[in-house]
Amino acid sequence: MRIAVTGAIATDQVLTVAGRLADGAVMGRGAAAVRADTLRVRRGGAGANIAVGLGRLALRPLLAGAVGKDFADYGRSLLSYGVDLELVRVSEELDTARAVEIRDSEDGRLRLSYDGAQPESRHITLLPAARRIGGLGLVVVAAGDVEAMVRHTEECRRLGIPFAADPGDRLSRLTRRQARRLVDGARYAFTDEFDVPLLRDLTGWGEAELLGRVGTWVVTRGPRGAAVVRRGRPVVAVEAVRAVREGDPSGTAEAFRAGFLAGAVWGWGAERGAQLGCALAAAALESPEAQGYPLVRERLTARIRCAYGPDAADQIAAGLPF
Repeated sequence: MRIAVTGAIATDQVLTVAGRLADGAVMGRGAAAVRADTLRVRRGGAGANIAVGLGRLALRPLLAGAVGKDFADYGRSLLSYGVDLELVRVSEELDTARAVEIRDSEDGRLRLSYDGAQPESRHITLLPAARRIGGLGLVVVAAGDVEAMVRHTEECRRLGIPFAADPGDRLSRLTRRQARRLVDGARYAFTDEFDVPLLRDLTGWGEAELLGRVGTWVVTRGPRGAAVVRRGRPVVAVEAVRAVREGDPSGTAEAFRAGFLAGAVWGWGAERGAQLGCALAAAALESPEAQGYPLVRERLTARIRCAYGPDAADQIAAGLPF
């Protein structure tokens, strides 16, 4: 089964400064020049991160999103991870979306975002690629341009392609109509536990009605793992895999989704998929990269065995492609 992932493709620049951003001494007044102590450039975007995770698990995902004329190096990196770029639209005028984040010594943050070419993703259609490869088994509609998210969801309905709704940080930007259109009929819906009340408020649907409109609702719980909720069935709760060291959390949610969805493709039950997802999330949390986190079979299997026992480790290891 081939998976397409739609959503943001972006680059982050993370700068750190001494002191506190709230202090005038750091930010100055008027046209102040602030010296950063470190700079880290990180490739990301919700759509790209999920696609990379799936590509590293040998699932050859198609990535659908809009990028700029500066995309060449990033594109080569995505190809090296096994991501199919047929559905990536390259803008002739704009640059790839990016964000500049300034962090202080107490983890205070100031984030500036530039959408760049991202709105052009609303012009992408999934049909040509679906025809070329003989159909898509699933489309993951991840956070990106809101209009594009809605259009891709509607195209999935029109073509009869199962889809996963993963609005992420775009959830707060949605209208009630948009939220309902993105979630209604999804085979999978992904949310962070802190977004559950917002999703209910936006859609106007209680938990029972939401569960009647989606096949599987996956709720991530940070250091407490994840829960898989389905109507009329017991909740599957999976504890997190403990990280050896905690780094930047960017990319951990997408790593979890890649692991969970890979399990679904391979025919695993929800528990095993969530366990693999939690293991990948821990690996991403320990890494400074949202996409290049280490995936070593022996280490990954050992962590799964420690967290979930030998049966889970053996079953997951038997299905890993590396």
